Amino acid sequence: MGCLQELKSTDSDFPKQQLRKRAMARSGAGKILDGVAILARGCEPVVTPTNAGDATDIQSPLYRGCVNGVAYRSLYGANGNPQPGPKFAYKLAWMKRLIAHAANLYAAGVPVVLAGDYNIVPPTMIFIRQFLCQNALVQPQSRAAFQRLLRQGWVTRSARSIR
Repeated sequence: MGCLQELKSTDSDFPKQQLRKRAMARSGAGKILDGVAILARGCEPVVTPTNAGDATDIQSPLYRGCVNGVAYRSLYGANGNPQPGPKFAYKLAWMKRLIAHAANLYAAGVPVVLAGDYNIVPPTMIFIRQFLCQNALVQPQSRAAFQRLLRQGWVTRSARSIR
């Protein structure tokens, strides 16, 4: 099972045939650079787009899938740069909708994985603070939103720790 983000590929260009020997794949990539996919070995995942509460949202993909009784969400969060500005406001509004969506998933009591690139850097991962201090990924508002998500009971794992 795997979730991919930032595919830079449309559905028609996604290499499904090349991946069939290793996994079945469904992509959520439109004609934007931030597509996502859910991959599953040995079965065809049922994958559909969702909008986390805003039917008009096409900027930050969130695809839902179910594989072997586990619900998956593959997401690519908005970058939010430059900030301040409309892109940063969008990022914070999207996080608010994601938090509400995640609360409903968590309350359902089923196994769920929220996999993705949230485009939020934890404070412990910043080494060059002066260079990044204006970046939307390290702003207190972004980090506070991510902490609100985690307080629902979610646990973080980085791709590096899951091998």
